[in-house]
Amino acid sequence: MQPFRVHKGLAIPLDRANVDTDQIVPKQFLKRIERTGFGKFLFHDWRYTPDGEPNPEFILNHSRYQGASVLIAAKNFGCGSSREHAPWALVDYGIRIIIAPSFADIFAHNSFKNGLLTVTLPDPEIYKLMRRAREVEGYHVTVDLEAGHVYDDMGFHAAFEFDDHKRRCLLEGLDEIGLTLEQEEAITAYEKRHFGR
Repeated sequence: MQPFRVHKGLAIPLDRANVDTDQIVPKQFLKRIERTGFGKFLFHDWRYTPDGEPNPEFILNHSRYQGASVLIAAKNFGCGSSREHAPWALVDYGIRIIIAPSFADIFAHNSFKNGLLTVTLPDPEIYKLMRRAREVEGYHVTVDLEAGHVYDDMGFHAAFEFDDHKRRCLLEGLDEIGLTLEQEEAITAYEKRHFGR
């Protein structure tokens, strides 16, 4: 997993509450077996018109937000089914961080396992970030995972809490396999004793 420490990225506001995983990546695109290639399906039913053309009303299609890597979202982001394809699609599109008032638990856990940082901030801070992302072209947000801070170049600053174990894993780029390999010597010693018996 790619280590995460400090990231500064263009912010895109998605002011919709209860965005579920079927909206993030609709079920008809879940046939792929790879983790890559889902970015083109991200928010498909909002992003494209019924005839397959980009929907000019949807924010991901606005030219000023192309290349955004920080998604500012409303409450209960990632609710619905537990499909891991949702964070796959976000990561494949280029999103590294989602900042929201709350997340569905399974979505947040799946995001962590895929190196996608979910940051929880209170509603007033989310409102400020949303407003600035809408009003200021080229608005960037910085997230420092090690320090637990979110800030911008316009004076915004907020602290966030994050689970210590998950923080360590993201800072060091450790997925479940990486964590297991940290115990390689103990595992090898156990196997030698076990097969010796």
